[in-house]
Amino acid sequence: MTAEATTRRNGAELFVRALENEGVRYIFAVPGEENLDLLEALRESSIELVLNRHEQAAGFMAATYGRLTGRVGVCLSTLGPGATNLVTAAAYAQLGGMPMMMISGQKPIKSSKQGLFQILDVVDLMRPLTKYTRQISNANTIPAKVREAFRLASEERPGAVHLELPEDIASEVAESDTHIFQPSDARRPTASTKSLDTACDMISKARYPLIMIGAGANRKRVSQALIHLVNVTGIPFFTTQMGKGVVDERHPRYLGNAALSAGDFVHCAIDHADLVINVGHDVVEKPPFFMHPGGKQVIHVNFSAADVDPVYFPQHEVVGDIANSVEYLAEKCGQCSSHDFSRFMEVKASVDSHMADKADDGRFPVIPQRIVNDVRQVMPDDGIIALDNGMYKLWFARNYPAYDNNTVLLDNALASMGAGLPSAMMAAMLYPHLKVMAVCGDGGFMMNSQELETAVRLKLNLVILIINDNAYGMIKWKQAQEGFQNFGLDYNNPDFVKYADAYGATGHRITRTEDLRPTLKNALTSGGVHLIDVPVDYSENRRVFDEELVNLTCNL
Repeated sequence: MTAEATTRRNGAELFVRALENEGVRYIFAVPGEENLDLLEALRESSIELVLNRHEQAAGFMAATYGRLTGRVGVCLSTLGPGATNLVTAAAYAQLGGMPMMMISGQKPIKSSKQGLFQILDVVDLMRPLTKYTRQISNANTIPAKVREAFRLASEERPGAVHLELPEDIASEVAESDTHIFQPSDARRPTASTKSLDTACDMISKARYPLIMIGAGANRKRVSQALIHLVNVTGIPFFTTQMGKGVVDERHPRYLGNAALSAGDFVHCAIDHADLVINVGHDVVEKPPFFMHPGGKQVIHVNFSAADVDPVYFPQHEVVGDIANSVEYLAEKCGQCSSHDFSRFMEVKASVDSHMADKADDGRFPVIPQRIVNDVRQVMPDDGIIALDNGMYKLWFARNYPAYDNNTVLLDNALASMGAGLPSAMMAAMLYPHLKVMAVCGDGGFMMNSQELETAVRLKLNLVILIINDNAYGMIKWKQAQEGFQNFGLDYNNPDFVKYADAYGATGHRITRTEDLRPTLKNALTSGGVHLIDVPVDYSENRRVFDEELVNLTCNL
């Protein structure tokens, strides 16, 4: 019998040993009294406890850890209101395909402590938001439940899991023969040769094939395989918002990003295609294009079968490990003399010209194209930007070229406001040698702005760019689009420079457009936490999206 089996531990200690066994490095937490046994066990463990100022931010950081590393990120809350504050982060991880475990406390379940005070059925609450949710009712079952939760969180498609650890189970002494379960070595199945050969046949028979890269392709091995496929076949590609950077967007075959569902320049290429090879697409993303009965053919290449939807119903599916599938297609398909990419290259020239338009515009307040261009100019090739959700996300998805995978962190699944700052903080923690910038609207920033204190306390090197229009700008744009009067969406902001200074960060305010780029550059090189407040002129929303693109006829 091993020492691990003969050592008697309480439930909390056993839980922590199981987490260490899974390789957990951090737990992001807002603990409560029901977590105190677990907190004591963590005090003597190898796991670093990161104290957050709100459970939602703790969840966003854990989810982003999972997104960036492929390993399960872990967050911790108390019962009741602490657990409900994790709900948005659970949905963020589940829809975004990010492996994350939530641990919540609970009152004792074997005896009543305070009646029903703060008690909710958190397991039932989490059921529609997770792949797995359980209450632990016996300390001896902790290792098995932790192993199962990690297995499910990690396997394709990754997502959120939840375990509830009641106070009395955390203090309960487990039996001496309770074992810690080692992770198993599981390999993803490969697609059948028949389905791959059918895909090759469809590609060879197509005249105008096009590759689309989605969120599921954002894996290192898939990235390398896709570069090989594009180089070997010469087939042009475009990306969804969450597929940005999987292949370097300086590649001569990159056509653009489908930030909109229809009517953008890149849709001139999509509409021309007679076959789209969708690598890693997931219908949780806002549609990059709409399918129509009798329209173009679509091949679905993914870890799992497609969810059939009125706007997405692929005619053929290649289900299995994406990297292996793409490598097979690259080796088997090769170049086809019948393929004609001339129209796609015309679209690319128009896209490139459009993206360069007004990138150096000097008007003030600063227009979105200039903001995007200045950020790209100061960020190194491997620098990471983390976008919150707002109007600027469309501009960055379309206009900001990504050079590597996971260098543009945006959410096009739940698309929650408030995630940009915590996501950037996680990136800065993991990669202290890289330049990291959070790009937030004033509305989204304020939803988790208290985490400035966390960033300063952790001594992170982080730049936070606040795009300030004193309003919920994207909804104002939609309101105007639909012909409604401007109403109910404007507000006042604090003095962001003083706000940053109050937390021990360094605040900057842009008062001239020409100051933006040098201020960004100085903040990135100075170290520490910097907040930059830049006023934005969103009149370009109407000119580009409501006028230029509406009148686009694809007669480029």
